Amino acid sequence: MSTLLQKEIKVNKILATNIEQAKALDDYARIRILQILYHKQLSTEQIVAELHKEGYKKATTTIRHHLDVLKDAGLVEIVKMEEIRGAVLKYYGTTVKVLGHKLPPNFENEFSKTITDASIKLEKVIKNIAQTAGSKMKKKTSKIAAEPNYEEYLLVEIMNRAMTKVFEENNIALQK
Repeated sequence: MSTLLQKEIKVNKILATNIEQAKALDDYARIRILQILYHKQLSTEQIVAELHKEGYKKATTTIRHHLDVLKDAGLVEIVKMEEIRGAVLKYYGTTVKVLGHKLPPNFENEFSKTITDASIKLEKVIKNIAQTAGSKMKKKTSKIAAEPNYEEYLLVEIMNRAMTKVFEENNIALQK
């Protein structure tokens, strides 16, 4: 037998999600719904109208199904309810920002120094967080000890939420 291809795989990204969220994101319409709901509170009919503008012409019942899947996964929630002529109108919102872009082909080469520099600084931050939150994490992980990498998952989630807070509160973007 001869080897035709052998490539070293180096982990360079951590995706922190669970099975329900991964399944919920396995549909273009659901991803678009999350993107549409970013910083908005919309009813099902308003979401349908937004999707129709983009050429996604599905029935309101289909969009309700997508909203239920997203709600069950914890990605959207009902944020307001109004009574209108004896019926209840629900408005949905999300605490998730979906960044669905492709990296440029030369990303690794172009940003390798920046990634290295940032990782050196982040190592100190992550170690500090692990020390500070260590006792809380140990209590949480004792219940879920059978799950591998749960403490790492918690650290990634803490970092993700902290970065999100910085981006959202400071409106950080590249200066042009």
